[in-house]
Amino acid sequence: MPTEILMPALSPTMEEGTLAKWLVKEGDSVASGDIIAEIETDKATMEFEAVDEGVIGKILIEAGTDAVKVNTPIAVMLAEGESASDIESGAAASPKAAPPADAGAKAAPESGTKAPAPSAPPAPKADGQRIFASPLARRIAADKGIDLTQISGSGPHGRIVKADVADAKPAQVSAAQAGTAPKAAAPAAAAMATGPSAEQVAKMYDGRDYEEVQLDGMRKTVAARLTEAKQTIPHFYLRREVELDALMKFRADLNKQLEARGVKLSVNDFIIKACAMALQAVPDCNAVWAGDRMLRLKPSDVAVAVAVEGGLFTPVLKDAHLKSLSALSAEMKDLAGRARNKKLAPHEYIGGAMAISNLGMFGIENFDAVINPPHGSILAVGAGLKKPVVGSDGELKVATVMSMTLSVDHRVIDGALGAEFLKEVVAYLENPVTMLA
Repeated sequence: MPTEILMPALSPTMEEGTLAKWLVKEGDSVASGDIIAEIETDKATMEFEAVDEGVIGKILIEAGTDAVKVNTPIAVMLAEGESASDIESGAAASPKAAPPADAGAKAAPESGTKAPAPSAPPAPKADGQRIFASPLARRIAADKGIDLTQISGSGPHGRIVKADVADAKPAQVSAAQAGTAPKAAAPAAAAMATGPSAEQVAKMYDGRDYEEVQLDGMRKTVAARLTEAKQTIPHFYLRREVELDALMKFRADLNKQLEARGVKLSVNDFIIKACAMALQAVPDCNAVWAGDRMLRLKPSDVAVAVAVEGGLFTPVLKDAHLKSLSALSAEMKDLAGRARNKKLAPHEYIGGAMAISNLGMFGIENFDAVINPPHGSILAVGAGLKKPVVGSDGELKVATVMSMTLSVDHRVIDGALGAEFLKEVVAYLENPVTMLA
């Protein structure tokens, strides 16, 4: 029967996407792995691959349509021997034409007409995480009583496709199939207060000249995630100042030696390296919050906030403690450049135990950054300024001083632990040669 192509979840956090461009048209034949569309997520424009072979029978969602929820049918694929007439028979219908669930349950089919064939069951979840499977694979699994949580996918990004379930045996019968009653769904959480409505705010400015700016996917995501962060994460803040004169001299010497290779290290490269090594020195800080537990990471994966038009990315430098300063510098330049062009893949901006947000280049002396969940902390870095400092010998001197504020999730990191981590960061920055040891 015709198979619905659903709006895919191209990243673990994606809830909706916009069809930027169809690369196929109705009647085109496609094979598994062919790129059929470009989809805008909240972070980037990504290519969407076909997971089954067939013919594009009908496009249900046109390019440029407003954001479409994940798992909404966007097109219909025909298998060998099927035609467009099979779509009209009820095998796959436009989502706009589908009747409400309650109406469909009450209405009896007209005489002489077929009852519509059931669509693919919804994507199952394992431990709260959605399992990625093609509609055909889910339909076959439902027919054969196969538990998709027991299947390893061979499709793109681990997606379960037809071949994975075609020869599989029912490994585990679901609670519904075994005759046991499924657990009652948890009551929906009360909606968070979000302030006055758009209409109420507009009335406040009635008669004033203003321009209404519609939110794109990235700005909606930034607003939702940061509201969630400030409402649900118990932030506390630790502040330190670090003298940069030794680092600035060391950096100048290194850049002179690396000039022939076209490498120019920034202060931010040293901060990334210092944080990565501090996470190894204080491993209890190398952790994230996971709902009812913590995940303590072994490698130092450090995210760095990059401002882009309409929002920000936090690309992640993985295994930063193992990389040289020049390697970190090159990788950061590459990630930042592609972030500004919205060309990062999800695995390049998802993860990490902590983040760094540096506004020093804008002249900001100090600030408090908001933790990006599920990170355990974020380091806010200010500008290096010339200040009077009392030296260890009691003499007054002028030094370049930089302010840092560590925002900490108190569920993950306690005060003394965060202070120990920040002490290690300062020690590496004030003695930068130790980062090469």
